[in-house]
Amino acid sequence: MTATEKKKPGILSYGLIVMAVSHTLTHVFGGIHTAIFSELRNEFDLNLQQLGLIASIPSLASAILAIPIGLLSDRIGPKKMLLMSFGFAGLGAILAGTASTPLMLIVAISLIYINTSIYHPASYAATAKMFKPEDRAKAMGLHGAGGTLGHAMGPLSVSLLVGLLAWQWRQVYLFLAIPMVVGILMVYKLPESEDDKPEKKGVKDTGEKLLTTSLIMFLTYQATRMIASSMMNTFLVLYLQDVRGMSLTVSTFLQSTNTLTGLIFAPIGGYLAARYGDKQWLQVCLLGAFTVLALAFQIPNNTLFMSLYVLYGVGNTLGMAGRSAIMAKLTPSGQRGLGYALFFLPGSIIGAVAPVAAGYVADIMGFQTIFNIAIIVNFVALGILKFTVKIN
Repeated sequence: MTATEKKKPGILSYGLIVMAVSHTLTHVFGGIHTAIFSELRNEFDLNLQQLGLIASIPSLASAILAIPIGLLSDRIGPKKMLLMSFGFAGLGAILAGTASTPLMLIVAISLIYINTSIYHPASYAATAKMFKPEDRAKAMGLHGAGGTLGHAMGPLSVSLLVGLLAWQWRQVYLFLAIPMVVGILMVYKLPESEDDKPEKKGVKDTGEKLLTTSLIMFLTYQATRMIASSMMNTFLVLYLQDVRGMSLTVSTFLQSTNTLTGLIFAPIGGYLAARYGDKQWLQVCLLGAFTVLALAFQIPNNTLFMSLYVLYGVGNTLGMAGRSAIMAKLTPSGQRGLGYALFFLPGSIIGAVAPVAAGYVADIMGFQTIFNIAIIVNFVALGILKFTVKIN
């Protein structure tokens, strides 16, 4: 065992706890705007295509900044990037909480999305660096659990605060801005490693190529997967309300429950990915998840639909750690900030296009067509992963 390996922390280290908690906080606002689409539609008199723009423009802003942010992350280190991330999140939340026009809301959500673009390259690169390769998937599972909890908290907050307690949607943004102080304090106390100090920080030339064929195909898989995910997530709550007759409370609760399963199953998935292999485990999880999702949207019974949709969430989150660990394997250690920026870039680009396209399709052919297309695209993504991505 080398001296470097001896210094690697245990799984439940302070560094990983900070990454998991900060991952929760950086995502708490992400699902709120789509969860309140029915409220926004009524308040601002918007159609589906205009709602799609509210979802797509922030993703475009995030995509434009992704690569510069990734390069910056490799140079100044994770601590400064995470503090910057919380600054953008807090500012975006306060602006959303005071928004009086759709344009103000779009600017606010754009700041929130830029927050995640700043956060992801730094936190994932730091998590990958903290642990030995054999422990990386386990660590990514715990890190991912924090993110899924954050994704769930937005819709869940709408369900509880707006649906049950009759709060205004603006109050939800302002309320969730308060915990950002906790994130800032936790990150501030995070020790900087020697490699992250300004005089030692820089992109190290290891002679390894970043854009290999497998990495390009893995990013292609990621982009294809995001097409389906963005189409579904943008209009899921409206579909549940308009087509299946569910209330806002039940619809947003189902959306949050689907991601909340990651709090338990993301860490489990990390341990299983470490045991069975990252790619092999991810393929099994996605096959199961996509199959039950396809069944869910063909079944008229709401109770059975909800059960299958939650199972889809379980399968999806079980594979998260393996997906993140694959990216670490495909990226040179000195360029992981840029690598993870590229990893999340397809989601931002697709997120800028798919909601508008989905809104157009829904206006013409109805919500069901969106989900049928998304199911097909999911299986295409799985084929790309299986047959074109090679892991050493």
